[in-house]
Amino acid sequence: MVKTAAVTGASGFVGRYVVRALLERGAQVRALVRSRSTADEVLGRHERLELVVGDILDRSRCDDVVAGADACVHLVGIIREQGGQKFERIHVEATRHMVRACEAAKVHRYVQMSALGASPLGKAPYQRTKFAGEQVVRNSSLAWTIMRPGLIHGAEGAFTRLAAKWARGAAPPHFFMPYFARAERAGGRRQRVVPTVQPIYVGDVAEAICSALEREESIGEVYPLVGAERVDWRELLASIRDSLHTRGPRLTAIGLPGEVAAMKARVAGMMGVGGLLPFDEGMALMGQEDSTASMTKARLQLGLSPGGFRQTLSTYAGAL
Repeated sequence: MVKTAAVTGASGFVGRYVVRALLERGAQVRALVRSRSTADEVLGRHERLELVVGDILDRSRCDDVVAGADACVHLVGIIREQGGQKFERIHVEATRHMVRACEAAKVHRYVQMSALGASPLGKAPYQRTKFAGEQVVRNSSLAWTIMRPGLIHGAEGAFTRLAAKWARGAAPPHFFMPYFARAERAGGRRQRVVPTVQPIYVGDVAEAICSALEREESIGEVYPLVGAERVDWRELLASIRDSLHTRGPRLTAIGLPGEVAAMKARVAGMMGVGGLLPFDEGMALMGQEDSTASMTKARLQLGLSPGGFRQTLSTYAGAL
């Protein structure tokens, strides 16, 4: 059993669920957060919760958060580069800081949050830097476990809330719900294919992380994390639309050509106006890929039985 766990990104979407799950298991939690006021709002106060305020790229803060801990859960990551937040710095350099701090503090267990699709051959820098961060962990002396979740959903999730706004016509493009489709050639013709995903509920991700910390057999393992239900993007967006407890237009999900969207994002970035788009080149390229995996390994080794998308969505749809 973990006595004291250090958690980075603790006030983020996944982080708040991991902190709660650890506290429920009786652990002391030392949480690295960027804002004390935000952390107080989303995490609340608890006698076994200690906040360490600072930047993940500040080595001294990394040292502070792991001091006295016997486990560390590193969750910090970004889906898009903005300002000084660069993939290389956040996914690789920050991981290097945390690994070094954990090794120096003799932290026994370490869990790294990576991503489904992490690969040195990934189309997007997000995927390649997530894999590079994994390599830092693999080459360390820590007793590590790597988690590779697919699309994570929940009431506080940025994607889920944006999709709810699309369904209400409250966010661009206002008249339909967008997703990225890919073109494939079949029978001599090019056709547009709707990608398939297996969204996993954020609570199930937190459960997987805590279970890994409690099980020695998870050391040195990499776990894909996905939900029990496979849906295509049209089904996913329609499910969110139909779950909303408000009346409004029944907008249709329409696929945008991923390659074309990526090219537009690339050109916009070169012109210095990429920030005006709600996606970047990498997001368009990744969005047109399937995001599915087998949960057999996590089920057998972690005892995890994640819920299906529609079933878990129904538990929080009223909050969207």
